[in-house]
Amino acid sequence: MKDEQDDGPLWTRAVRDDGAAFAALFDRHRPRIYRRALSLTEHSHDAEDITAAAFYELWRKRKSVTLVAGSVAPWLLVTTVNLTQNHRRAAARYRKLLDALPRDDPHAPATDAEDLEARDRLRTTIRGLAPQDAALLVLTGVEEMPVWQAAQAVGLKPPAARVRLHRMRQRLQRDLHDLRPSVRNAPEGTY
Repeated sequence: MKDEQDDGPLWTRAVRDDGAAFAALFDRHRPRIYRRALSLTEHSHDAEDITAAAFYELWRKRKSVTLVAGSVAPWLLVTTVNLTQNHRRAAARYRKLLDALPRDDPHAPATDAEDLEARDRLRTTIRGLAPQDAALLVLTGVEEMPVWQAAQAVGLKPPAARVRLHRMRQRLQRDLHDLRPSVRNAPEGTY
């Protein structure tokens, strides 16, 4: 460790609820803790949050924290690493939650249970397609791109893309046939 000032006297006062002593420890160690947090995160605002949380934990646990070589810095550094890992896990869970949320227009009218089921089953069917086929279906069916452009985008010739789209539409009709009786294929011989 670098030549560090002895935190003992300030720490003794901070443990006895002396806010000024704790503030002096904060001022002494904040730059180093912030640099460590910044080196472990992608954004400066995350490093600020982690630094603040580390000092909050130091204050909260001040009755049980033991100085190492007369300094609170080692405890703060370990806490900073742990808080950074917790932050990454929480951010990953948050991103996963956001990715799972529907991306509907907030001003659109509420959908009924049948629409939600149809949407879920359509997503499941699309996820089961090969990536090239799924891209082709989305480009033509959702983005309304002409088949020849979609074919070029996914690396197919237009006739091959048409055949694949035909097969995918058949699969979708099989997978979703029971959801919308009004859009089922008419029985043979009727219109």
